[in-house]
Amino acid sequence: MFSDPSHPYAQRAETTVAAVSDRLPAFPWDKLEPYKKTAAAHPDGIVDLSVGTPVDPVPQLVRQALIDAADSPGYPTVWGTKELRDAITGWLRGRLGASAAGHRNVLPVVGSKELVAWLPTQLGLGAGDKVAYPRLAYPTYEVGARLCGAEAVVYDDPTELDPAGVRLLWLNSPSNPTGKVLDKDELVRIVAWAREHGILLFSDECYLELGWEAEPVSVLHDDVCGGSYEGIVAVHSLSKRSNLAGYRAAFVAGDADVLGELLEIRKHGGMMTPAPVQAATVAALGDDLHVAEQRGRYAARRAALRTALEAHGFRVEHSEASLYLWVTRDEPCWDTVAHLADLGILVAPGDFYGEAGARFVRVAFTATDERVEAAVKRLG
Repeated sequence: MFSDPSHPYAQRAETTVAAVSDRLPAFPWDKLEPYKKTAAAHPDGIVDLSVGTPVDPVPQLVRQALIDAADSPGYPTVWGTKELRDAITGWLRGRLGASAAGHRNVLPVVGSKELVAWLPTQLGLGAGDKVAYPRLAYPTYEVGARLCGAEAVVYDDPTELDPAGVRLLWLNSPSNPTGKVLDKDELVRIVAWAREHGILLFSDECYLELGWEAEPVSVLHDDVCGGSYEGIVAVHSLSKRSNLAGYRAAFVAGDADVLGELLEIRKHGGMMTPAPVQAATVAALGDDLHVAEQRGRYAARRAALRTALEAHGFRVEHSEASLYLWVTRDEPCWDTVAHLADLGILVAPGDFYGEAGARFVRVAFTATDERVEAAVKRLG
């Protein structure tokens, strides 16, 4: 940036970069770039199965709702329109079995990743506090803890944690990266444990509508929480179910006191979901047909890739839900990444999600039908 390294701004920039490096882990996807170049050199082009980003069209009714709301010159509210809160609470009751959900139990957010990364900070956590999350997990849980100076701790079973100092407990079912689903009895046990120890529980349920060999259940289901949202909040996103990753449409639902605190903080921070996106979210939550159609696309891609990977010598573990296959050839994950890159296929190494994933890779089935077919042929 500055040609003269002695320039004070250059020195300040260097100090800033070093400070960020101390606070945060290295951005993992940068390590994948050489393998991406290898895969891209394949004569028929790359098949990128490394990131679970939607590739199919945004449903027409959602696009139309966005267009119809485009003339929105005023500031939107942080808490969302009445129509949006009605749509979210209706979906919670009808889809999740959360019969007690009301307007005070919901809050729109600007994409779920933003929420995950900044939640510990917004809750006032810091040095001396602990944020717990699964041993194999989405990296942003750790990032959120480190941003506020809290201690990040991992678990295999959260009820076996030493509860001392744990202020925030993350669940993730269905799991990213493994696709593992916590059943209703497990959720009941974990919710009871968290409440017993006064630990706030946030459940990341962004893949809940993508169950294949299991039926995911929300912590807000009446049978799990007993009809009370005390101490529990669920996180939901429209990125996967409705192909709205580009819209940053998401929301949290649960304990009204917790959401009220977050609302006040987010009002001060101006963290508002754009009005056209709010309208698009209303349309998406009110329509089940496009969700079923998208599930059908993913189911076909999943079946094709699973068959091809198993025939190629891979073993699939968990993967009963979500948009990924969690697979291994019983070798270091980077060896597998290199092997598949030579075939023009890019996947995510398992150690991106924790040391326990060091012999696995995560294979997304969010590529187009044509690219999935290409991957199947190469694996054959």
